[in-house]
Amino acid sequence: MRHGISGRKLGRTSSHRKSLFRNLCTSLIEHEQIRTTLPKAKELRPIVEKLVTLGKRGDLHARRQALSVVADKELVNKLFTVIAERYKERNGGYTRVLKNGFRFGDSAAMAVIEFVDRDVEAKGKNDRARVAEEQAALDAEDAA
Repeated sequence: MRHGISGRKLGRTSSHRKSLFRNLCTSLIEHEQIRTTLPKAKELRPIVEKLVTLGKRGDLHARRQALSVVADKELVNKLFTVIAERYKERNGGYTRVLKNGFRFGDSAAMAVIEFVDRDVEAKGKNDRARVAEEQAALDAEDAA
């Protein structure tokens, strides 16, 4: 009997699954929209929803609990300031999962998981900043 057993195994060990969801949470908070397989997106949703609820709570204990999942202090700060402020009036339902066709290689069902009312500019922001810095450095070399 499988009483009280929930969640998909996704063909991974428990430690691998835990690391996978930590990385997916980190990426989702950073970019506010990620593309992954449909089962992973469906399993990720309750984890991220709980993190946003911690962010809305806002105390030190909640921040430490969030840091145990998201290892980047800057992203936890974003979670507790930007994202928690955005959803302070909303009672749950912070993310949505949209089906996104099938992957070319193995025909796996793909999905986009994103925050509701997300910041469109957040996706790829770090990459754009890095490219701008590299371009500025190249322009400075050419000028010298």
